[in-house]
Amino acid sequence: MKRHLKWIALLLLVIMAVGALWYVHHMANQIRETEVAKIRMWANAVSQRASIVDASQQFFEQATLDEHRKMEIYTRILQSFNDPDMRADMQFSLSYVNYIVDSSKTPLIITTTSDSIITVPQELRGMKLQGDLLEEYSQNPPFTYSIWGIPLTLYYKESAYHTQLRQVIDDFSSSFVSDITNNAVLVPVIVVDSTMQKILAMGNIDTASVDTPSKLSSRIHDMANDNAPIEIKLFGNNKALVFYETTPLLKTLQWMPSVYFFIVAVLLFVTYNLFRTTRSMEQNRVWVGMAKETAHQLGTPISSLLAWTQYLRGKTLTEAYCDEMEKDLQRLSTITHRFSKIGATPELKEEDVKEVTIQSVTYLQSRVSKKVSFSVSFPEGESFIAPLNSYLFEWVVENLCKNAVDAMEGEGNITIVGSQNARNIFIDVSDNGKGMSTTLQKHIFDSGFTTKTRGWGLGLPLARRIINQYHKGRLYLKYSIPGQGTMFRIVLKKKH
Repeated sequence: MKRHLKWIALLLLVIMAVGALWYVHHMANQIRETEVAKIRMWANAVSQRASIVDASQQFFEQATLDEHRKMEIYTRILQSFNDPDMRADMQFSLSYVNYIVDSSKTPLIITTTSDSIITVPQELRGMKLQGDLLEEYSQNPPFTYSIWGIPLTLYYKESAYHTQLRQVIDDFSSSFVSDITNNAVLVPVIVVDSTMQKILAMGNIDTASVDTPSKLSSRIHDMANDNAPIEIKLFGNNKALVFYETTPLLKTLQWMPSVYFFIVAVLLFVTYNLFRTTRSMEQNRVWVGMAKETAHQLGTPISSLLAWTQYLRGKTLTEAYCDEMEKDLQRLSTITHRFSKIGATPELKEEDVKEVTIQSVTYLQSRVSKKVSFSVSFPEGESFIAPLNSYLFEWVVENLCKNAVDAMEGEGNITIVGSQNARNIFIDVSDNGKGMSTTLQKHIFDSGFTTKTRGWGLGLPLARRIINQYHKGRLYLKYSIPGQGTMFRIVLKKKH
């Protein structure tokens, strides 16, 4: 039965482990899908913001081109003064030129061939266009033209509005790159230029892993295998590539089912070996206990025979002495039969349970303390016939009686009462000893469990095996009350 329980427990453990493994795998997949969705949302957001940056840059480029065209129109109008037909409309042309300059808010300088400033702004008139001033107004290609034969050159720089727009786009681009690298989903990311040699920004990346060109190349190659890079356009028509990989959590989750499966496999292996070891230890205890029980069983008749030998020295032998010695020899034969039946299917014969019980008690009564009284009671005139192996059944009765003697500490009353119904025979063995606690009652039939200093815990397990398995009956504890006593019941079937 215990073996079956162990295998059932092992099967339940396997089922629980497989169920837990499935649940962990399912949970890991759900978390993985959530992480992948976050990464995709992040990558999509990066692409969308990259499109916004690109559109902003296109707008800026268009604004730059418009500013350039205004300056081109401005110079053409000035050149139109060379046409005699246009001189009549000079006032209108000058008004239009002033409108262009005022509307564009574009700082400009007109110089002669000697680079002397001759027009706006007024505070610079007469100065030379050179040094820092030349560098400041050389952001864009100058326009060269002539009026009335005088060669002139127009220099201009971007307007304040244009400068503010440039700053906004630049800040937006910087913020965009910063947001990429400092993402909320903790995606390891590297932003590199179009040559893939220069790191523009990175986040959630160990600096030591990309501190050399070879390491950087290897890392972005691994990232490209993990996820396709995102191309973004930064300020000044500069392109950048965003390389990213799965989050550390997602990488961990990918290995989680395998790790859990390994742990479960180790646990099952350890559990199985523990069962084997426990079984082996239990078998060792049984064999050692059997040896001890054998010595214990043989000890009583051998001690009795030794005592008779000492007693008979120098005395005349009588029939009574021979009878007693014959009982002990018969006892040795009985013990031999008992142990020869262990491990084999015993032969059951129709026996008188009452007679076998009384015979077992009679032998034991003369060999225990005189302070222990036995009372055997069966209804008169009733037949108690059942399939029985008398050798093993006597062993059961003796074990119960010896346990009772130990429980009473060699002084008390042992009562054996027989009864029956149409199908079963009942033998109740009770004593008025110290009884057992509820905790002890749960373990009395466990192999190796004993409360005796020199005991091996095999008496009751063997007795139960003899009744339950060999005789297809039942041996159980009917009650035990601490300080009052204990009763065991044997149930035997009249017919198999």
